[in-house]
Amino acid sequence: MTFAAWSLVVGLMLITLVLSGTFLKRLPLSTAMLYLAAGVILGPAGWSVLAVSPLDHADILERMAEVAVLISLFSVGLKLGLPLSNPHWLLPLRLAFLSMTLTVGFIATIGMMVLDLPLGPAVLLGAILAPTDPVLASAVQVKSSGDRDRLRFSLTGEGGLNDGAAFPFVMLGLGLMGLHDLGHLGWRWWAVDVLWATAGGLLIGGALGALVGALVVYLRASHQESIGLDEFLALGLIALAYGIAAIVGTYGFLAVLAAGMALQRVKERSRFVSHSTTAPVTPAFSQPYPPGDLPIDESSADMNRAVRGFNEQMEHVAELFIVMVVGAMLTFAALPANAGTFLALLLLVVRPASVWLGLIGAPISRDQRLMIAWFGIRGIGSVYYLMYAINHGLPADLAAQITAITLAAVTLSIVVHGISVRPIMRLYWERKLPQE
Repeated sequence: MTFAAWSLVVGLMLITLVLSGTFLKRLPLSTAMLYLAAGVILGPAGWSVLAVSPLDHADILERMAEVAVLISLFSVGLKLGLPLSNPHWLLPLRLAFLSMTLTVGFIATIGMMVLDLPLGPAVLLGAILAPTDPVLASAVQVKSSGDRDRLRFSLTGEGGLNDGAAFPFVMLGLGLMGLHDLGHLGWRWWAVDVLWATAGGLLIGGALGALVGALVVYLRASHQESIGLDEFLALGLIALAYGIAAIVGTYGFLAVLAAGMALQRVKERSRFVSHSTTAPVTPAFSQPYPPGDLPIDESSADMNRAVRGFNEQMEHVAELFIVMVVGAMLTFAALPANAGTFLALLLLVVRPASVWLGLIGAPISRDQRLMIAWFGIRGIGSVYYLMYAINHGLPADLAAQITAITLAAVTLSIVVHGISVRPIMRLYWERKLPQE
């Protein structure tokens, strides 16, 4: 496909979505379903304009999916505004670590029993399909940094955290196949892949987000410097957090998520920083502002709004590209025997069971528990981990089998959850509002 053809297709898609955006919001389906259908039409099954092979183009597909996940995680971090001491955080933490670990175990067990996979490939398949997607789950994400709805906060936090928390299990699966060094009795996996890479990524991202955000707010409020170019701030912080985390052997996904969370929290008490040492401090929110003075809390709010707005637009573009590619690659998804049984168990048994076990005793309503159990949306994170495994030496026969199952699972999730999300969310709010 030539660059001119790519330009034509992408341009038509973007303009069509803008012109029909209001109409599409009234339809009982998600935009991801439209992207998927467009990919099928443009792929080998349709016009053969978009010919992408998951095995031949794994390297570029990994990079595309990686960028999409990074943009999404930074956006999620900007939305998770509740203090870390808030008890609401216990739910996404339990989902992202406990429930996801159970999910990997369940999928690995079913993979061995139903698909006849060896232990290593079964664990790898579990790690690929375990993380939920914060991009495709936008309809059930938090709407603002102060959103306290337990359902939306739990699903948003889970989608952000488990995209990074799945990495140790990917490395475990590769290690069991001899493609990664686990160390004697797994010591290296525990010490490096689990503890250091996870904690280090979060610490690096959190420190960078807080430092960069505080510096920008200080310069804007005190010296009227570093104003504008918030788009560069977003892209620069994503790249900086990811680059440093990767260089020191930690998980860049968690670093970028933590950077977004830290940037969103950069604020100080309402006050003015005056350039004059003799001028009195003006009370917060009084008007007019003294020349050259700017409230620090408003500087941080303006910065966060601008960065978040730009990042959400980038997120939509990344979603368009990746989901279209998934649709085009479906031609290569030659499903193995019993794949239907596996997919049904994944959707109807694995997710509900892992959520119910992971949230035992959690302070949520029955409706919220049921909806969290249903909305285990698979998507771009699974595509990334699949391509990562292929590029790290996954044998061709296993690569073809796992690719087919992953693409089928992502497609099924996009369709089933895309159709059900709006009516279910509407029913949820109709039942919840009278109780508040």
